[in-house]
Amino acid sequence: MSDPQSETGVADREAAEWHVRLGERPVSAATLQAFKTWRETPANADAYRRVETLWRTTGSLRADADIRALTQETLRTSRPRTGRFWIRRGLPAVAVGISVLVAAVALFLWLPTRNLYSTEVGGQRLVRLGDGTRIQLDTNTRLRIRYRSAERRVILEQGQALFTVASDAARPFRVAAGETEVTALGTVFDVRREAVGVRVTLVEGAVAVSEGASAEARRWRLTAGQQVRTSRTNPAPRRVDPEVETSWSEGRLVFRNAPLRDAVAEVNRYLPDKIVLAAEAAAEVPVNGVFASGDRDAFVSAVSDLFGLSVHPEADGGVRLGAPSAGG
Repeated sequence: MSDPQSETGVADREAAEWHVRLGERPVSAATLQAFKTWRETPANADAYRRVETLWRTTGSLRADADIRALTQETLRTSRPRTGRFWIRRGLPAVAVGISVLVAAVALFLWLPTRNLYSTEVGGQRLVRLGDGTRIQLDTNTRLRIRYRSAERRVILEQGQALFTVASDAARPFRVAAGETEVTALGTVFDVRREAVGVRVTLVEGAVAVSEGASAEARRWRLTAGQQVRTSRTNPAPRRVDPEVETSWSEGRLVFRNAPLRDAVAEVNRYLPDKIVLAAEAAAEVPVNGVFASGDRDAFVSAVSDLFGLSVHPEADGGVRLGAPSAGG
């Protein structure tokens, strides 16, 4: 049985070669007929459409440093081999064209995942960067790294991450999360994207936090042990316990007088099969304790015993916490 992915790769390569050959003038009738015959295969026709789209788009991307580097590397590694192939046919210029086009094809396959780091629900990951910075990703998190000569930038697209930043005064370290940006030189801080706004917790050092367009931005400067939540109407920094706020980085969830509703929501962040709190009377009851992240059974057992709640398995794999009178 043939490999569809291998066949697609061959079609893409041939499409790139045809695109360059047809760009050379003059084009003979025999070449046009051969191209027409080749494109009668549906997979080849699809490949050629993809190449045409990629080729049109590459013009707007030439200024990107990563793209230039990838193209140059592709040219450097592929020119000798493809050069010999085309020199035998007296068309050395076409070899360069094919190499550039192949670089474009490779580039668009690579762009969506370049410098992308992520975790699944319940997963965590430690990323070590070349400058010594460490980034710990929490559950269901996705971020991108953009290092340049003048700055080090991270785009937190979703989730939460703990940053231990290596000091480099010449290249500020910035984390962008929606309209919020956090700037630090050398420090430890936690950034979490919430349903609305962003939560920034400083463990040590100092950071500057801004939100919004430059002319109307709200700005804060945090010191160790402070937290700001940009979703609030008056998001003044407040004192927090960094050990509690970053306990997730050690696989623990620490609750200190947290309303049961909030505790359930936090536990659910690590669970593919969620807990449903159906006991409204207990929603604001304070919870205290330490639980392993992802250990649903331990949490459900503890709070059901402590608050007298009933436990009902759900058809979708979740579990419902209800009042004792609700059929428990």
